Amino acid sequence: MATIKMQNVRLSFPNLFQTSTFGGEDTGKYDATFILDKTDHAKIIKEIDAAIKAIIKETFKGKSPGDDRLCLKDGDETEREEQQGKMIIKASTKKRPLVLNRDKTPLTEDDGVIYAGCYVNAIISLWAQNNAWGKRVNASLEGLQFSGPGEPFGPAGIDANEFDAFGDADEEVPF
Repeated sequence: MATIKMQNVRLSFPNLFQTSTFGGEDTGKYDATFILDKTDHAKIIKEIDAAIKAIIKETFKGKSPGDDRLCLKDGDETEREEQQGKMIIKASTKKRPLVLNRDKTPLTEDDGVIYAGCYVNAIISLWAQNNAWGKRVNASLEGLQFSGPGEPFGPAGIDANEFDAFGDADEEVPF
């Protein structure tokens, strides 16, 4: 197992305060995807790649389980615009991860600080899966810290001005 600290990476698909769902069913896991710029994060990408290769050498006798079974992926191979020119790594855990603000105070979902598109520092652990469910190199999410704002992913919400104002709260509603 190798522990990796990533600085100022972009957060995507965060399920940090509630477990994620897949196909309408609860996975029982908290997870997040981290986006690393191929240039700005070249050093950390190289560190992650080296750790994955060491795990493959030790666990799988040097024979890779296949690129589709590694937690580090090339964003150019996806259709997501925000992942182009980037590397992506997904990490998960069954235990709720530590989520901190810049000053190291714990964050909750209600704080609204963490969102898809913000920048975070994250700690992950890489590990080998070699069991009845297959051979893979996975990443476990240990925790993350908000490091700065970023352009939110996804469509913006509607503005309150989209609604028309009418009557008082005590006024009868004409249905």
